[in-house]
Amino acid sequence: MELEIIRHSLAHIMAAALKRLYPEIKFGIGPSIEHGFYYDIDLKKKITPEDLDKISQEMVKIIKQDQSFEYKKVKKSEALKIFEDQPYKLELIKELAEDEVSVFQVDGFTDLCRGPHIESTGKIDPKSFKLSSVAGAYWRGDEKRPMLQRIYGYAFEDEAKLKEFLNQLAEAQKRDHRLIGKKLDLFRLDEKLGAGLVLWTPRGTALKKVVQNFILDKYSKRGCQLVETPHIARLHLWETSGHVGFYRESMFPSMHLNEIADDEKDDYQIKPMNCPFHILIYQRQTQSYRDLPLRYAELGTVYRYEKSGVLHGLTRVRGFTQDDSHIWCTPDQLPQEIENTLKLALEVLSDFSFKEYDIYLSTRPEKYIGSDDIWAKATEALEGALKKQQIKYQVDEEGGVFYGPKIDIKIKDSIGRSWQCTTIQVDFNLPGKFDLHFIDESGQKQQPIMIHRAILGSIERFIGVLLEHHGGQLPVWLSPTQVMLIPVADRHQEYAEEIADQLKSAGYRVEVDRENKTVNKKILQAEELQIPFILVVGDREVEAKKISVRQRHQSELFSLSVAEFISLLDQKIKERS
Repeated sequence: MELEIIRHSLAHIMAAALKRLYPEIKFGIGPSIEHGFYYDIDLKKKITPEDLDKISQEMVKIIKQDQSFEYKKVKKSEALKIFEDQPYKLELIKELAEDEVSVFQVDGFTDLCRGPHIESTGKIDPKSFKLSSVAGAYWRGDEKRPMLQRIYGYAFEDEAKLKEFLNQLAEAQKRDHRLIGKKLDLFRLDEKLGAGLVLWTPRGTALKKVVQNFILDKYSKRGCQLVETPHIARLHLWETSGHVGFYRESMFPSMHLNEIADDEKDDYQIKPMNCPFHILIYQRQTQSYRDLPLRYAELGTVYRYEKSGVLHGLTRVRGFTQDDSHIWCTPDQLPQEIENTLKLALEVLSDFSFKEYDIYLSTRPEKYIGSDDIWAKATEALEGALKKQQIKYQVDEEGGVFYGPKIDIKIKDSIGRSWQCTTIQVDFNLPGKFDLHFIDESGQKQQPIMIHRAILGSIERFIGVLLEHHGGQLPVWLSPTQVMLIPVADRHQEYAEEIADQLKSAGYRVEVDRENKTVNKKILQAEELQIPFILVVGDREVEAKKISVRQRHQSELFSLSVAEFISLLDQKIKERS
């Protein structure tokens, strides 16, 4: 029995249980989703955690009664009568083009649904599901429509699979990057600033710079030239690219400068992506076939209007920085460029200790630009690179962007969750829209192929995933503070500062705890900040010109010279451990 069918059937069983408990209830929709199901309801009573237990118990009763799911088709006019006291169902029925409507019934509850469902409720293990939470949800996702209550549930094949998932969920909650970020003093999300915007603290900025410098170094060593672009531009730029027509709902409103300046007739747009800027840089001079492949890269900050309901810490924000790269090449060069990008992506992810991932080839979406022939060639090039490197992949039908197909890499963290990361997109369309060309060997103008590439994607999102992957215990090379120096008493302060200066000069990130606290309290605070190395200096260390070293989460101290400690640090950083 397919798990999706079980989950969908449980959504109906939950609705039937709700109907038993609250006869006046009005229903929205109740689909299966990843890990479970939900149902949107309109009910004056606010559903509480205690109510979830009551609803679950009622669901178990229905399951144990082994009631059949009864299916039938009715005329649209009859369906309107069946659901006459259910306004949300009526709205859906009226929009249907067909004259016949599919309905299912279980436990006297009738729902508008095509199915499929299980044969009877008794086919479900009553211990295989758990109602988890209640959230607000606008009807049909429209902020101007009524706010409904959405009841979520988890569901799996059996009790053992559910317990396994709940254990993973508990571990994920402990690893929540929002809690880790606060505990380690890395970033702040402040409503006074605005929803979905991030303030990076000194420690957080240090971490972000390590990640950014690392990826830029990788790009530079592979022939990528760094560019820098502004945060706003004329709206016309995104009209030309096609983003206004296909991406408008995710863009912030334009700025109407003509309201304040008569000579500014054009609207300006805060940038949602960097590609049109890089195209303009390409156009600054005539390019020859000898110049290709031409690779530009930028750590470009972009702004997208995400709805408030989907914002989540660093992993879903409205302002974020991308390791954005664009490559222009000839058709003959395209397979090699895709192959090189795949190799680079897997190398970089491995450096950050991501060893497992799922790879998807995303094909032409329902709304797109360009000819079918162009799309076929672009998809063939991506698929060819995957096959040449013998990389396993799945096809995400209609998952491409409006201007081209893509390869997406979803990394798996240490507790098995998937996160969208790398994207490689082949674009035959934007070069045409912006009239890009290069001069070939015969002196003729030819249109280049454009590759959009982001290895890490959103730096903010990637750091959020890193924090959860490591549970806040970042390896030495990534730790914002690698070493904390703790003087035992005020008279040891000068020696501690001297050691700190030596380590800083050698390129390490070091802090000195100058607070008036006991040594044990200082060590505890450094442990809570997940600092890899704690150096304690007292009379013995000053006299011997050494340091006492304590590694993260290890109680014993060992004595080293500064040179020996630097050698240890170098080894840990080289191993990325």
